[in-house]
Amino acid sequence: MIEVDRAGPRWTATLNRPDKANALTGEMLGDLADVATEAAGKAQVLVLTGAGRVFSAGADLEAARAGLATDPVWERLSGALAAFPGLSICALNGSLAGGAFGMALACDLRVAVRGAKFFYPVMKLGFLPQPSDPVRMAALVGPARAKMILMGGAKIEADEALAWGLVDRVVAAEDLDDNIDALAADAESAKASHVSAIKQMIR
Repeated sequence: MIEVDRAGPRWTATLNRPDKANALTGEMLGDLADVATEAAGKAQVLVLTGAGRVFSAGADLEAARAGLATDPVWERLSGALAAFPGLSICALNGSLAGGAFGMALACDLRVAVRGAKFFYPVMKLGFLPQPSDPVRMAALVGPARAKMILMGGAKIEADEALAWGLVDRVVAAEDLDDNIDALAADAESAKASHVSAIKQMIR
């Protein structure tokens, strides 16, 4: 359910469960965390994307009811992505919902296709978001807009997400790969230590 291309200085991890809108299972989350950890020191760029027309619908509902919604694997994944020393890019090939926000928020850059929607219905579903998600979200969009998403149940369109700072670029679906290539190019050709040093300076 997670496909990983480890060719060269760029690794790409693809959520490959399009028949279920790339809904996340515990196994998928654990595999992604392992990939992010493994990529540290081996890749200069790490790209996350999804197969099909949806990036991820969040937690698989059956798994969520069985305890996945409160499993520490979510924080393990977002922590591993945040700790990745290279450039991490979330290539949002479609809508982003629920707990899948955590991995996107933990990446350095987020590029979304037109038509993507963003919503995190934890208030409605009765779950708390993972602890790092509201902090990272508020750092990008501000506290009031984070409350609109997490408490007001707002569903944000791609252009509004761009204006808020939730995503960094909105592109046509057919241009997504070319945009990721362009953003990754400098980091791919640089020394890993150089990429890491610039990232640390920004932090």
